[in-house]
Amino acid sequence: MKILVTDDSKMARKMVIKTLQEALDDKNYEILEAQNGQEALDLYKEISPKIVFLDLTMPIMDGFAALEKIKEFDENAKVVVISADIQKLSMDRVLQLGAFNFVKKP
Repeated sequence: MKILVTDDSKMARKMVIKTLQEALDDKNYEILEAQNGQEALDLYKEISPKIVFLDLTMPIMDGFAALEKIKEFDENAKVVVISADIQKLSMDRVLQLGAFNFVKKP
């Protein structure tokens, strides 16, 4: 199983990866990292991960645009947005764009 973790903060990516490693019973997984939405989109097209964890505020391509483009490429993509942007408008927008879930970043 391939998992893609996307955040411009290396520390945030490491925290998500650590949490995933602790939570996953199945050790048959590969975690890949992207630093921005464009990298996430390119990697998604290349590796077709089972799930994507995606920050919203990033350079080059933000999470909103990346989510939209990933869902255009694969309408069945499972994308979980992890963001400190907890405004209702942002949460509603990502869910409308097809996010599987929204998790508030500490």
